[in-house]
Amino acid sequence: MHPVRWFGTASLLALSPVALAHTGMHPVAGFVSGFSHPFFGTDHLLAMIAVGLWAVTVAPRRVWLLPLAFMAVMDLGGWLGTAGIPLAYTETGIAASVVLLGLLVAGKVRLSQFTALSLVGLFALFHGHAHGTEISADAERWTYAAGFITATGLLHLVGVILGGWLLPKPAWYRGCGAAMGAMGLALLTQAL
Repeated sequence: MHPVRWFGTASLLALSPVALAHTGMHPVAGFVSGFSHPFFGTDHLLAMIAVGLWAVTVAPRRVWLLPLAFMAVMDLGGWLGTAGIPLAYTETGIAASVVLLGLLVAGKVRLSQFTALSLVGLFALFHGHAHGTEISADAERWTYAAGFITATGLLHLVGVILGGWLLPKPAWYRGCGAAMGAMGLALLTQAL
């Protein structure tokens, strides 16, 4: 599918009320639930792909730093959610992460590695907490976490590959980030 059509379709999905993966409607458990969870919400898809896209700009020689940091802190957030430790404004934080990551990609912003890792870690905390709060009380946390971390890693990989392909085409790379930021803004209005 042509990238412009893909972003148009994704934009429409972002505007739909089911775009947020955290419905709280049904309990989740096991590897398959954890693996599939990030694919059911535009918020997760965009944020996790955007981390990979941005990593290509921030740390081209250490492209896996941001994705690995995201996955590690997301797991910590998942533990906090599973333990019932509250985190204020989780959905708002997730939607804001899509907006900010989109803007960082659109601007090809190069922050210090420490700042970039800290920012990605903050975003990951919200994403992980949302995953953790939805796990069933009787579920095996490890298998669920292994599922959502595996899916997250794959989505980061998609972002890194896409970033490597788009980076030599600055207008496309920036346009991709701008589209993500716009979709994140739509998600943010839903979360508020």
